[in-house]
Amino acid sequence: RERELRAWIEGTTGRRIGDSFMDGLKDGVILCELINKLQPGSVQKVNEPIQNWHKLENIGNFLRAITRYGVKPHDIFEANDLFENTNHTQVQSTLIALASQAKTKGNNVGLGVKYAEKQQRRFHPEKLREGRNIIGLQMGTNKFASQQGMTAYGTRRHLYDPKLGTDQPLDQATISLQMGTNKGASQAGMTAPGTKRQIFEPALGMEHCDTLTIGLQMGSNKGASQQGMTVYGLPRQVYDPKYC
Repeated sequence: RERELRAWIEGTTGRRIGDSFMDGLKDGVILCELINKLQPGSVQKVNEPIQNWHKLENIGNFLRAITRYGVKPHDIFEANDLFENTNHTQVQSTLIALASQAKTKGNNVGLGVKYAEKQQRRFHPEKLREGRNIIGLQMGTNKFASQQGMTAYGTRRHLYDPKLGTDQPLDQATISLQMGTNKGASQAGMTAPGTKRQIFEPALGMEHCDTLTIGLQMGSNKGASQQGMTVYGLPRQVYDPKYC
């Protein structure tokens, strides 16, 4: 990059930078002449590098000139980066950005990139108002899927499977089974969360249990009954009617 920048700067200004790239640009004279070649009159006065403040003023004039020329502020180095030789990379990046801007403006530059030109379009206010109600498919396609019957969040939805031959839903709060099938399982008798539910095994021929009776849920108790079961913390009696 340094060789490319050296060749461009020396070819544009007609002056040699010297063996040290940073030291050759430190006084700001060649930089001011460079921007004056690209855009005449950018730096009105170039100071002779007698004292340090002359050099810093030249560098500052160059930085302000390339800002007006179009180089973005975040691409521009600080004056001390060059004067104190502390940030060689940032100085190179600024000069490459200047070369890119010069190429964009039509100069014959062998490095940098040509920036894209701004293409501004204007639309009639009527068209802009029409576009507020229309959006295009932004992520692929939904293959004409419909959201008909979708309900608001939090409202109930009933599940049914068309393959079972059940009646079609009558309202818009019903959707079909979305994950496989429930094999005809019914949710009849389900109560609200937190209320009590009676569980019994009809294969054992037992009567419907009362509100205090539940069947064993893990395996079988060989007909043992938990009748008389009370609230948590109170004693519970488990017996087998065969021995009673």
